[in-house]
Amino acid sequence: MRAMKIRHWLLLLCAMCALRAAAAPYPDRWVWLFGWGLGQDADVAEITKVLEDGAAHGLNGAVLSCGLDALCKKSPDFFRRLDAVQQTCARLKLELIPTVFSVGYGGGVLGHDRHLAEGLPVVEAPFVAHGGEARFVPAPSAKLVNGDFEQFKGNKFKGFGFHDDPGVVSFADTAVKHGGTAAIRLENFASNPHGHGRVMQTVSVRPYRCYRLSAWVKTENLQPAHAFMMQVLVGNRNLAPRAFNLQPTADWRKLTMLFNSLSNETVRIYAGMWGGQSGKLWLDDWALEEVGPLNVLRRPGTPVTVRSSDGATTFTEGRDYAPLVDAQFNPYRVPEGAGLPLMLPPGSRITEGQQLKVSWYHPMLIHDSQVTLCMGEPKLYEIFDEEARLLAQHLKPRRVLLGMDEVRMGGTCAACRGQDMARLIGACVTRQAEALRRHNPGVEVLVWSDMFDPHHNAHGNYYLVEGDFTGSWKHIPQDLTIAVWGGAPREKNLKFFADAGFATICCCYYDADNLKSVEGWIKLAEQTKGVRGFMYTPWQKKYKLLPAFGDLLQKAHPAAP
Repeated sequence: MRAMKIRHWLLLLCAMCALRAAAAPYPDRWVWLFGWGLGQDADVAEITKVLEDGAAHGLNGAVLSCGLDALCKKSPDFFRRLDAVQQTCARLKLELIPTVFSVGYGGGVLGHDRHLAEGLPVVEAPFVAHGGEARFVPAPSAKLVNGDFEQFKGNKFKGFGFHDDPGVVSFADTAVKHGGTAAIRLENFASNPHGHGRVMQTVSVRPYRCYRLSAWVKTENLQPAHAFMMQVLVGNRNLAPRAFNLQPTADWRKLTMLFNSLSNETVRIYAGMWGGQSGKLWLDDWALEEVGPLNVLRRPGTPVTVRSSDGATTFTEGRDYAPLVDAQFNPYRVPEGAGLPLMLPPGSRITEGQQLKVSWYHPMLIHDSQVTLCMGEPKLYEIFDEEARLLAQHLKPRRVLLGMDEVRMGGTCAACRGQDMARLIGACVTRQAEALRRHNPGVEVLVWSDMFDPHHNAHGNYYLVEGDFTGSWKHIPQDLTIAVWGGAPREKNLKFFADAGFATICCCYYDADNLKSVEGWIKLAEQTKGVRGFMYTPWQKKYKLLPAFGDLLQKAHPAAP
């Protein structure tokens, strides 16, 4: 009888503990601090206001993104401001969680060495030697027909595959133009079922060549201005995923971008609006040109090779030609000019008039700010290790978030070409976590979800990646916590990681005008095992709803274990 009573009380105690655990709030309730570089004292004041609002409404952590993977480049004022943020977090009992080691947005590491950008190959481009140098010979066929929009009849322009809805959306305008006698004007976007207002032309290109595409653009009350793009398509693949920061109303401005033709002989080139709503857009002097060596990458995985036209002789850098180095190299800019010449020193085996085949690599700017790093270049991991040491020295965090999202290039330079991209990104993350733990034993590591989620970006045919990220989740440490992100609640994403045995954080909100999507995430999390908490995740410094977000989380409870 006594044994039965003891068993009864033990069962009751277990039930009470289970109820108490179920009633406890999520252990991780965080805010994402994004958009402050700690370059001025005002940043600290603004961050402090966010932290105080969060702490007053039940948050217990702050995830800070401010270039913390380039600590060796920071000034004393930066560290003074970082220390002030750290002290504020301590005062408010908020855990400070740094974000480091982005590969998809490699700005921090590029501060160490800009040549660590991933490279696209230019293969055996023709050069001719003359007068102590050898210069690139462009193909005459790679041109846009009627790119100056001078040839038209009514509102129809000659030479284009199409331009949307002539006389309704697209018009010949002889009053407003950049050059010549006419430009094309695009408006009335709402009359098109997709909001389209575009021009398109199919162009012949040479495989594995670099091209510069430019256009002059003028806007008037254009909404939304970010809907303007220039695109280079082959099938559904975009060889130039580029966006421009246009103003709704602005005078003529030249927009320029580079793209690589890769293995293609024809491409479809577009400019205009996708999802336009109102206002006007003018295009003029739209031009395409094949260019020589611009922004030439110089690292072991991006060699420059110079051969005779018959391929029989490979010439030697330093002896037959001077190093092909651009003193103004910058992967975030599009250089002018036809490209660097090969300078031929005295004693070169390259003779006057000789035809050459020259190969090199160049980076690619994606959208308006993204330059991807090469995950196969050994120097990258030397930088990660040193920055992990400095992070431990200055912050010694308990947890760190790896910024490994949207890795939109890879598999194209000599350092990573032919590798299994799923294994490569998994090895990259594993080495990042090892570096952090080498200098800060026991640190807990989180990582953004998208590159390890088959329902998000862990698949093939992803941007400019040569290879397939499918299966990447099998190659990362099982003890990582996955920061699942996105606007709308992602049931299949959370379930995927739960089934794979990973703990998760729901990173939600994304600059909405209300918390409806957050409520959906909370409801979904309550039905999913392994969810440890939530992060208020804005990208536009929209923190007005942070107090209400914190209040919601204090009423939310995890799923039963």
